[in-house]
Formats: sequence, C-alpha cells, structure tokens
Amino acid sequence: MGVFVLAVFLLLLALGTWQMQRRVWKLQLIHAVATRVHGEATPAPDPGAWPAVTAEHDAYRKVFVSGVFDNSRETLVMALTDLGSGFWVLTPMKTDAGYTVLINRGFTPDDKRDAESRPSGLLQGRTTVTGLLRVSEPGGGFLHKNDPLGHHWYSRDVTAIGHAQGLTTLAPYFIDADSQPNPGGWPVGGLTVVSFPNSHLIYALTWYGMAALLAWASLTLVWSRRRRPANGKSFDDRAEPA
Repeated sequence: MGVFVLAVFLLLLALGTWQMQRRVWKLQLIHAVATRVHGEATPAPDPGAWPAVTAEHDAYRKVFVSGVFDNSRETLVMALTDLGSGFWVLTPMKTDAGYTVLINRGFTPDDKRDAESRPSGLLQGRTTVTGLLRVSEPGGGFLHKNDPLGHHWYSRDVTAIGHAQGLTTLAPYFIDADSQPNPGGWPVGGLTVVSFPNSHLIYALTWYGMAALLAWASLTLVWSRRRRPANGKSFDDRAEPA
C-alpha cells in the first residue's frame, strides 16, 4: 500500500510539473503570436520558403501579397463569428510571383452566400491583400467532416479545397484578409480571433493540491497507527477500574 501511495503521489507531482511547463510554453506562444500580429507586414512566403513554413513559427504572421482574384473558384466555409453564422469566403489569388494562394476575404451571411448577391465585392484586376498567415485546417470541424463532392466545407483545408477547385502551385497556407472594407460591404474581413486559453496554472495547482492532500492523509493514517499499541487501544486509553 505504501508503494502504491508513493507512486500516486509522484504521479500527481509529475502532472503538476508538466502543467507548469505547459504554462511556460503557452506564455511564450502568446507573446510570439502577439509580436507577429502587431508586427510589420512582410511578403507572403513564396514556393522556395514553403517547406520551412510551420504553425509554430509562422501562424498569425502579418503578410501581404499582390495578384488577381479568381472569383469563379470561390469556396464557402461554414463560420460562426461575432456577426453571426454564415460563411468564410475563400478566393484563390494568382500572385505576381506565379503561385496561387487562398485568401480568406472574410465573412458573409447566408443571404449573401451567392457571389451574384454581392457583385461589387468581386474584385477585378490586380490588388494587394494584407492579412494574417494561417495554417491549413485539414479534415473538417468538430462534428462534421468536409464534403468536397457536396461542396460542404467546415474547415479551411487548403489541400482539399485546392484539389476540389483544380488549383495548382498552391501555397500550403491561407491568408485571413484584414479589416479593409470591401466594395459593397461584403465579405467582412478582419474577424480573425487570436485567443489561446491558458488554464495551466489552475491545472497545476489542482494536481499539486491533490498530491498535498494525499500526503496529509497518508501521514495522518501512519501517525494514528503508530499511536495504537498492539492490543488496538491508543496510549491515551485508560482502563476503567474493576
């Protein structure tokens, strides 16, 4: 029993320490992302830099890119935003550098899902987009898988969308456009939510607290047993006279 209690105690300490390490990592991530979001915009990575693009080092980096939108290959992805439910409008851009990148131009409500309902927002000619680099979201949402054949998208899966739309030389990331207004008001950009829950300190204190409670209970049990003699009565027990 003593070995089992010791093992559980050490496990609880290890879990608490692991959460503290996770907290340090999360704070570093929050600082790094904040620096990228509020930093100067840099050119979006070109094909030569694609192998080095990672979520850890590039997600939410402010970038810009210039080119021409291919509005005929627009993809709608389910979205839930501060403006309500609707869709993200992902439009491929043929860049000046020759590659294609998906631009999340922003949010549009259900009654504006058809491109014909927002014709002034279908930008023509060369344009420059500034926004945040985002990594691909493969597979789908929490409860739904992407259905390319049915044109039902629940995540911004760059590879799958590119394949469904027949896009070539496609960047392995997409760009969330900033809040610069689009003609006609739709889509609405700049709605990227940059938030990282950081409850690791609470979790760590919980594990450490459980370890302390286990130690206290074990010591209390050992102490109470040591105060009892072999006959099962404590040293404080006094026999009544016959």
